[in-house]
Amino acid sequence: MKYVLVTGGVVSGLGKGVTASSIGLILKACGLRVTSIKIDPYLNTDAGTMSPFEHGEVYVLDDGGEVDLDLGNYERFLDIKLTGDNNITTGKIYQSVIDKERRGDYLGKTVQVVPHITDAIREWIERVAVIPVDGKDGPPDVCVIELGGTIGDIESMPFIEALGQFKYRVGAGNFCLIHVSLVPVLSVVGEQKTKPTQHSVRGLRSLGLTPDILACRSTTELDENVMEKISRFCHVPVDNIITLYDVSNIWRVPLLLREQKAHEAILKVLNLKGVAREPALGEWTSRAELCDKLHEPVRVAMVGKYTGLSDAYLSVLKALVHAAVSCHRKLCIDWIAASDLEDEASRENPDNYRSAWKLLKGANAILVPGGFGDRGVEGKIHAARYARANRIPFLGICLGMQIAVIEFARSILQLLDANSTEFDPNTQNPCVIFMPEGSKTHMGGTMRLGSRRTYFQVADCKSAKLYGNQSFVDERHRHRYEVNPDMVQQLEDAGLSFTGKDESGRRMEIVELPDHPYFIGVQFHPEFKSRPGKPSALFLGLIAAATGQLETFLKKGVPKTWGLSNGTSGLKSHRYVNGTKLANGSLDGIYCKGNGIHV
Repeated sequence: MKYVLVTGGVVSGLGKGVTASSIGLILKACGLRVTSIKIDPYLNTDAGTMSPFEHGEVYVLDDGGEVDLDLGNYERFLDIKLTGDNNITTGKIYQSVIDKERRGDYLGKTVQVVPHITDAIREWIERVAVIPVDGKDGPPDVCVIELGGTIGDIESMPFIEALGQFKYRVGAGNFCLIHVSLVPVLSVVGEQKTKPTQHSVRGLRSLGLTPDILACRSTTELDENVMEKISRFCHVPVDNIITLYDVSNIWRVPLLLREQKAHEAILKVLNLKGVAREPALGEWTSRAELCDKLHEPVRVAMVGKYTGLSDAYLSVLKALVHAAVSCHRKLCIDWIAASDLEDEASRENPDNYRSAWKLLKGANAILVPGGFGDRGVEGKIHAARYARANRIPFLGICLGMQIAVIEFARSILQLLDANSTEFDPNTQNPCVIFMPEGSKTHMGGTMRLGSRRTYFQVADCKSAKLYGNQSFVDERHRHRYEVNPDMVQQLEDAGLSFTGKDESGRRMEIVELPDHPYFIGVQFHPEFKSRPGKPSALFLGLIAAATGQLETFLKKGVPKTWGLSNGTSGLKSHRYVNGTKLANGSLDGIYCKGNGIHV
């Protein structure tokens, strides 16, 4: 087994996750089987209880693991299926060690950070690294490990020590350390400054780790004299210094690595030069070039609660990009804070209210993603009502499906107090209720999580056709509330169609309006299985409906070139500088417009 460790220095948010994903992709393109591990030094057991404003979206895996969003990058770039154990946290490590201590596994010993915590880290890495994640038998060839945070952080010290021991344990030729650092360009003088990278590498070496390769983040390509200076002071060969400068879309980052022969440097360190082939990235290159050539826009209104931080909807954005590129359209996101659509906003902040409604009415499609809590719920209901009444393509995900059902009950059934018990426990018409098996005392890991099967109830519905006329589909879930099964018949009699249900037939998974151009709500999260070149079926349907292409390919069938596989299908919907806006206001080729930042 070979290991590639990716660390970061100077500042957070340099793009270690994209770098690690791109390294994995280029090694896979060389014919190697690759797996990934993300180390997060926080004390939380997992990311499930974190606010999206604090840490971005919570990415959900097939096994129900609630993990860091970087694992979404790994899955999308490498087209693999990871498990919750591929995300190591301080909380998981300490919990496992304490559990062993309570069982008496360390009987008579004083349990300490070294060796007990460091051994637990090493054993975890070794155990997870050999688990196949690509659907094939046998262990992978290379494990790419990303260490979260920045070198020098107090909380990451046990991991640094463990990884230093691990490097010694696996031996030379089996471990490659790539350090991602910053080479800023001061606008005053326009000079690329190497001192932050020098200090970062010095700090890394003082902790017992020496980088084999430096990946230098900068706005522009590094000058030759700058690379020589970094080589001289950091003791890294010039050929092993890679420039990761700003690119037009995130799919170009692996191509950047290939152009600078990063794969050759990595393979040389790992003694794999005679085993691996030249990277085959033809399809990836074509997709990156196509993304840059798209000019005809499709506008999607994203009506959410966390619009102040686009990382909160990272997988949704990626899935939209995958679908838009497949439909040969340039994605334009109109960010709308749901609370700005509410009647109260018209009195308290009329400018935001007018701006929000103007964006909503100018969109080609409306998407309401998931969320928790009652803030902005009425605004989301207004958005669903507008989409339904004006026949605008609509996709509701998780809470987005639930509010679509509530809106239908209020508007069509005239149940004016219809609501979810999450927002109004005393409602007389609970359209959405707490799931019976859910816990009301513990929050972490107690939702309905992971891959669950949905059975289609109507063969002639849009969702079934989009999924290739299969009888069922497996998608990932993350929810505590569900549509009240006791109200389903009443809703269906009024024209709403629940086209997908779970194996029991009592849990609603997909809802549609049959006489609407495209109005679909799903309890699951299709965005988590979207891949570049293999867009999520329902996102593809939304974009196709918004661009007038839906009926054509529903009649002919979904083109094989779109590679739909059970709705599964990464393009980072941010610029590589971690969300920094381009001069034209776009993020990684996605033109964005919003009605203000809301936190």
